[in-house]
Amino acid sequence: MSDDALRRATELSLEWLATLRERPVRAAGHADALRAPLPEEGEDPAAVVEALAAAAEPGLVASAGPRYFGFVTGGALPAAVAADWLTSAWDQNAGLHVMSPAAAAAEQTAAAWAKELLGLPAGAGVGLVTGAQMANVTALAAARGAVLARAGWDVEARGLLGAPGVRVLASAESHATVFNALRLIGLGRDTVERVAVDRQGRMRADALAAELAGDDGPAIVCAQAGNVNTGAFDPFEEIVAACRAAGAWCHIDGAFGLWAAAAPGRAHLTAGAGGADSWAVDAHKWLNVPYDSALAIVADPAALNAAMALTAAYLTTAGERERDGADWAPEASRRARAFPLWAALRQLGRRGVAELVERHCALAARIAERLAAEPGVDVVCDVVLNQALVRFGDDDGATEAVIARVQDEGTCWLGGTVWQGRAAMRVSVSGWQTTEADADRSANAIAAAWRKVAERADDRQLPH
Repeated sequence: MSDDALRRATELSLEWLATLRERPVRAAGHADALRAPLPEEGEDPAAVVEALAAAAEPGLVASAGPRYFGFVTGGALPAAVAADWLTSAWDQNAGLHVMSPAAAAAEQTAAAWAKELLGLPAGAGVGLVTGAQMANVTALAAARGAVLARAGWDVEARGLLGAPGVRVLASAESHATVFNALRLIGLGRDTVERVAVDRQGRMRADALAAELAGDDGPAIVCAQAGNVNTGAFDPFEEIVAACRAAGAWCHIDGAFGLWAAAAPGRAHLTAGAGGADSWAVDAHKWLNVPYDSALAIVADPAALNAAMALTAAYLTTAGERERDGADWAPEASRRARAFPLWAALRQLGRRGVAELVERHCALAARIAERLAAEPGVDVVCDVVLNQALVRFGDDDGATEAVIARVQDEGTCWLGGTVWQGRAAMRVSVSGWQTTEADADRSANAIAAAWRKVAERADDRQLPH
C-alpha cells in the first residue's frame, strides 16, 4: 500500500476540516470532472487521491459544518471521524465473530450504551444498520414475523403468499422511510391505515384505539419520536396501552427524536417509549457519527434473530457465547460500523449526549425567536425539539423565494417542506459544532433574505 496516498489523504482531510466552519455551506458546482472515462492503465495511488479531491471539491457540501440545518444530518465528531479512518484501515468484516472479535465486541458495547441512554430494555436485540431506512426495515421485518407467528404462520419459511393479512396502522405524519420499509418487506406502501394527528403532528391515541377496537388479527402500529417537520412526539404511553389491549405490535420510528431520552430536560417527550416492541434510531443524525450508522432495536431478541439470522454450511457460528453481526441485520459482509459509534459515545459520555441534545433544542428555539420578531414571519408550530417551521408573508411563493435566496447566499443551508398544505422553511439543528453565534448569524441571514424578497414584492406592487 502506498504510504504517500495515505499521507496525502490525511493532509487533504485536515485541510477540508480546517475550512469547514467558514466555507459557504452550499456546493460551489457539480463536480463534473468526476464524470470521466475509465482509464486504460492504472495510476499511482497518491495521484488518484489528489485527482479525486480536486474533482470532488466543487460538489462538496459543508453538511458537517455548524450552519447546515437541512435534513437532520448532524456532523461527525472528531473521535468518530478518527475511528472511521481506523475502521477503513483495519478493513474488518463485522458479519461473523470469527472474522473480527474486535468488531463484535464493539457492537455489543455500543449497543448496550445506546440502549441505556435511550431508556430501552437492556435485553433487547440490536442490529447495526446503515441508516433509519434500514433500521425501520429491520425492525418491521421482526414485527411482521412475530405477529404472523402468533397467527400460526411462519413467514420466514413460507413467505407471504397465503399468509393471514397484517394490518398496519401509522400516523398520518409518519416519515417516508416507514412506508418504504413496509414496501420492502412485502406489506405494501399503500395498504397502511393512516391515523389522525393533532395540529402539531402527533398521532391521536383515541383515534388509534378506535381503529384497533374489535379486531384481534395480526397488526403493527408505527408511532413516531420526533416529527421530521415539527419535532413533535406521539403520546407513547397511550399508544402502547392501546397496542397491548389489541395485541398489536408497537414500533417507534425514532430516527433522531429518540435521543431526547438521553437529556433530562427533554426525556419527558419520550415517556412510555420504552414499552414499545421495536425502535429505529439513527446515529449519523443527532449523535453525529459519520455515515453510515443506525440501530434497529427489538425488545424480543428472538424476533429480531428469527427475521435476520444467516445460516449456511460453510459459516462458522458464534453460538450463544459470542455475537455474529449477520444474525441481527440484513447484511452479511459489512463494514465494522460499531467502531465510530463506540468512539462517539466514548467522546461524549452520558453528560455530553445530554448537553448536545439540550443545546440544539435551545438553538432551534433561539433561531425561531429571532425570526418571529421579524415583521411578516410566522413560526408555524411549537418548537419542542431541534426543529422549527417558518413561513414568510403567509405566501408559498415568498417562502420558497426566501429558501432559494438563503441556499444561494451560502451563510447557512436549509430546505423547504409542505406542512398542512402550505410551504414552509424547515430548520433542523443537529451539528455538534453549532454555537449561539452560528445560530444568530444564520437567523440574521434568513431575515435579510426575507427583507429582500419582501422589498421586491413591494416594488412589483408599485404603480408604473
